[in-house]
This record gives sequence, C-alpha cells and structure tokens, in this order.
Amino acid sequence: MPPPPGAEGVRRLVEEDFPEAERITLVIDNLSTHTGASLYKAFPAPQAHRLLEKLDMVYTPKHGSWLNMAEIELSAMSRQCLNRRLPDLDTVRRETAAWTSRRNASGTPVRWRFTTQDARILVQDQVLHALQICQ
Repeated sequence: MPPPPGAEGVRRLVEEDFPEAERITLVIDNLSTHTGASLYKAFPAPQAHRLLEKLDMVYTPKHGSWLNMAEIELSAMSRQCLNRRLPDLDTVRRETAAWTSRRNASGTPVRWRFTTQDARILVQDQVLHALQICQ
C-alpha cells in the first residue's frame, strides 16, 4: 500500500526536490496527521528518521487566521496577475514580481467579512442543532 499523499509529498520534498538542503521549514496546519509520527507510519523507521532530521515543522495557530490572509493574497494574485496565458516561466516571474511590488507598496489591508457576531451566530446554530439531535 502506498504512503498517504501528505507523507509522500514530504518524502518527495526532502529526497527529490531539495536533497542537498540542510534544513527545510515546513509550515503546516494542526491536523492530527501532520506529525512526525505519521511519517513513521508511512515509511520504514530509518527513512522516517532521515526525513524528520531535515525538517523544521512549524505549525499554524489552531484558530489562527494568517493562513486565510495568505490564501486571500494568492487569490488576488490569481485574479489580478495570472488570469491570462503567460508565454514562459520568465514572464511569470517578471509579472508576479511586478504584481508583488505594487501590492506591497499599496499596503492593501485584508478586509475580514467574518465578524465576531457571525461566529456567535454560527456557534449558537450549531449548539441548537446538536440539542435537537439529542432530543
């Protein structure tokens, strides 16, 4: 049975994409399977140990929102910069560098649409739904 896609992705990153790297910082969420133990489940112990020796695993906050901000920025770049055919990788690099410079210079803030009040309503709805199921 092949290893899970996440474990295989880590293996490929360490062994194939960056084999000469001394350390690789891997930013991942707090999903219960995103641990060193999952590599030991997927690969023989010596291989899992070698993979983990190269990794600095940095976990996003459990209830953090910075990843959402990154996703928002990537979405904006896709819509504003990469929404057309670009002829080659050099053009992609130039266009994304120019877009990034303009975006950073503009200081565009992230405008959250999900408010504390929205969260309270969502939690209240979930609690009421759970209570209805229990009755």
